[in-house]
Amino acid sequence: MAKTTYSEQEKKTLRKMFWNSGLVFSGFNMVKMEGNAFALTMAPALEELYEDQEERNEAMRRHNGFFNTHAVLFSLIAGITYALERQKKTTGSVDDGVIENIKVALMGPTAGIGDAFFFNCLRVIAAGIAIGLCSQGNLLGVLLFVLIYGGSQMAARWYLLRTGYKYGTSFIDSVFESGLMESLTKAAGVMGITMVGAMVASSVNVKLAWTITVGQTSVVVLDIINSIMPGLLSILLVFGLVRLIKKGHKPITLVFGILLISIVLAFFGIF
Repeated sequence: MAKTTYSEQEKKTLRKMFWNSGLVFSGFNMVKMEGNAFALTMAPALEELYEDQEERNEAMRRHNGFFNTHAVLFSLIAGITYALERQKKTTGSVDDGVIENIKVALMGPTAGIGDAFFFNCLRVIAAGIAIGLCSQGNLLGVLLFVLIYGGSQMAARWYLLRTGYKYGTSFIDSVFESGLMESLTKAAGVMGITMVGAMVASSVNVKLAWTITVGQTSVVVLDIINSIMPGLLSILLVFGLVRLIKKGHKPITLVFGILLISIVLAFFGIF
C-alpha cells in the first residue's frame, strides 16, 4: 500500500488537533458533554479550511453541540470530520447534514469499543502489573501503569487521528465514485436517530409516584402510561425540551426549571 503523503499544512493541523484532543474533559458539562472539546479539537482544521470568518464561525457552532464518546476514539471521529470538512470546502459534495449524521452515528460504537478495550481490558492489565510491583514497595509499578495505560492512549489518539483523516478522505472519494453517498447519508441519519433514542431510553427516567384511589381500588398512573407505551413520559420530556431549546431557551434555565418543578411535584406526592 502506498504511503500517504501529507502537506506541511495538513501535518501542522493534525499536530494541533492531537494536542487539543487531550483536553477532552476540560470543558465537560452535562449539557454538551464533550461538545466544547470537540469544537476545540476541530478549531485548527476550521482555521485552515475557512478563511472567511463568518463561515468559520458557523462551522465552529456546528461542532460545539452535544458530543460524547470514549476519550481515545474521540480522535478517530475528529480525523474523519476533518476529512469531511475538507471535502465540503473543496468540492461542496458533502453538506452539514452529512457531517453531523456521521458524527452522531459513530459516537455510540466508538464509545463501546473504547470502553471495552482501554477501560475494561488494558487498564486492568496495567493495574495488575503495577499492583504486583507496588505491593513490594517498587516505584516502578506506578511508572509502568502510567506508561502502559497513559502512554498507550496517547499513541492511540495520534494514530487514530491520522487514520481517521486518511481513510475518511479515501472512503468519501470511493463512496462518491460508486454513487452510494445518498444511501450512506440515509443510513447515518437512521443510525444517529437510533443512538439518540437509545440514549433517551437509558438516560432519561421520569418516575411518577402518583396513585389515584377510588373506593378500595388504587390505580398507579405510571403503570397505565407504561401500558400505553413504555417510556412515553421520557420521550415527551425530551421532545418538549428540544422544542424549548429551538425557541431560544437556555439549557441551564431548563435544568433549573425541571429541578423546581420536580421539587413542587414531589411535595404533592406526584413524583
